[in-house]
Amino acid sequence: MPALPSCILDPLREQFLAELPAPVDDHPLGCHRPRIADAVVFDKLVEALVYGAGYERTADSSCSATTMRRRRDEWIRLGVWDRLRLACLDAYDRLIGLDLAHLAVDGCTTKAPCGEECAGRSPVDRGKGGMKRFQLTDGGGIPMATVSAPANTVDHALLGPTLDAVKDLAPLPADVTVHPDAGYDYRLCRDALHQRGMAGEIAHRGEPVPIQVGRRWVVERANSWLNDFGKLRRCTERRRDCVDAYLNLAAVIVTLRALL
Repeated sequence: MPALPSCILDPLREQFLAELPAPVDDHPLGCHRPRIADAVVFDKLVEALVYGAGYERTADSSCSATTMRRRRDEWIRLGVWDRLRLACLDAYDRLIGLDLAHLAVDGCTTKAPCGEECAGRSPVDRGKGGMKRFQLTDGGGIPMATVSAPANTVDHALLGPTLDAVKDLAPLPADVTVHPDAGYDYRLCRDALHQRGMAGEIAHRGEPVPIQVGRRWVVERANSWLNDFGKLRRCTERRRDCVDAYLNLAAVIVTLRALL
C-alpha cells in the first residue's frame, strides 16, 4: 500500500484548510504580491513528507522553498498540525472507535544527519546522528501520541511523557493496560504506570518472547507505517517543533488510511 493513497489527499486537504483561520491582509497599500494559496503550500509540504526531499527540490514555479518554510512555521505557531491530528482521531473514534483499554508503546530509531534538537549519537548506527520516536497507539495500532527525542535516549526514561501525551483525548477507561517491550522492564516504568493508574504487561529482560504473543505488535506495525514517509525515515529537520509537525501529519495520514 502506498504511504499516501490518492483517495485521501482531497479530504485531508479540505480538513486542513478548515482548521486554518482566515488570513488577514494588513498591507497599507495593497500592492504587494498576492499570497500563495494555502492548498498549494500544503500539497508541497505533504510531498516533502512523503518523499523526504529538501524544500529546494520540492519547490517549483507555484511555490518557493522560502514560502514553504514560512507557511510551515506560521501553521506551527497557530497549532494547526495538532488540531488536525485531534480532529482525525475524533472522527475515527466516532465512526469506528478507539481501543483505549489497551495501549501499546515502543521506540523507533531513524536517521537524523542534520543534528540539532532531536538528534543524538545512534547506538544502532555506529554513533551517527539519529532520532528516536516514542510511539503510543491504541489497541488497534492507530497512532495516538508521539514524542521525539535524540537517538541516545533510553526507552524507559520517556515512558511518562509519552503516556501524558494522550491527555488531550477523551477520558481513558478505568482499567487501561499498557503493552511495552522488554526495554521498559524497569522500576521507573512500573512506577510511572502505577502513578497514572495503569497496568503494565511488560516483557521481561532476557526472556525471548515472540511479538505475536501479546498485543505489542500493533505499535511495531505503526512504526513501520510511519517509516514509509521519507521525511521521518531520514529526518533533515533541525527544530523539534518542525519534527513534531511532520509526525502529526504522518499520523493523520495513517489514521485516515485506516478509516477509509
